[in-house]
Amino acid sequence: MLKEHQKRWGVDQWAAYLTAQDIPCMPRSKLLLRALEEVKGEELAPAELADIVFSDPFLCLRLLREAEKRRTHRLGHDTTTPLGAVMQLGVKTFRNMVLGSSEVDDTDIGLMACESRAVAASKIARMWGRARSDISPDEVAMAALLAEIGELLLWHFAPDLPLAAQDALTRGRAPRSALAQDQACGFRFRDLSLKCATVWALPPLLIQLIRGVDNVRANLCKLYLDTARHLVAGADNPALPDDLAQAQRLIPQASLEWLAEHMLGLNEERQATVIHAAQAILARDANPS
Repeated sequence: MLKEHQKRWGVDQWAAYLTAQDIPCMPRSKLLLRALEEVKGEELAPAELADIVFSDPFLCLRLLREAEKRRTHRLGHDTTTPLGAVMQLGVKTFRNMVLGSSEVDDTDIGLMACESRAVAASKIARMWGRARSDISPDEVAMAALLAEIGELLLWHFAPDLPLAAQDALTRGRAPRSALAQDQACGFRFRDLSLKCATVWALPPLLIQLIRGVDNVRANLCKLYLDTARHLVAGADNPALPDDLAQAQRLIPQASLEWLAEHMLGLNEERQATVIHAAQAILARDANPS
């Protein structure tokens, strides 16, 4: 339950509050780590540990914050990927961090819906990113994973706020999630994500990608987030053809068929329908008359 004065807090106060909290991890991250240890023993590969991080936005944030604390300026570069963070901390420290973390409640429907969107966005980023000549697709994937961290942390530490926003949206008092958040809570959860990222001195590149600076990589990050949200809402979501058409514009070297094949949860029949609708959108754009 929120205290009376917390109900009046804005982005700055919540960012300060969250800074003082111990960031948890998903219960499955501990299970995945222990399962990996049973197979590998002490020969844990950083790349395998990074895969665990890609499926847990809470752990990703915890790991990145710790890596940035320990990073020396002599390194000459920020830590912008899960693999880089694991290598920065070392396998032993990573293991202790995971097993020593508190856990989120993975029976919380609202939290898990938000978490599912974040993980789906990261997966799409890694799959579609293979078709681009990007210097580091994992940077965009990490930004997609962390873009909703403000809302995720609220679900864990102050669920009254996202529940209030959800209620405003469900009852039709606001037409979109961001407006519902602003109306019910006084701020937008994406703004909290950005404020926290700034306060915690996360790498500027990740902040730019989350904020949506107008460049191809930031536009891709937004696309991955939008596509994940629409896919999680249901395979019949009418926005999916627009997402696929936008993916073709931003990743022209990939075919619509390949892109659709890597849209999570779409069967072949639905893929064909989405491809056909995306082709119509692109044809209309090419011949506006």
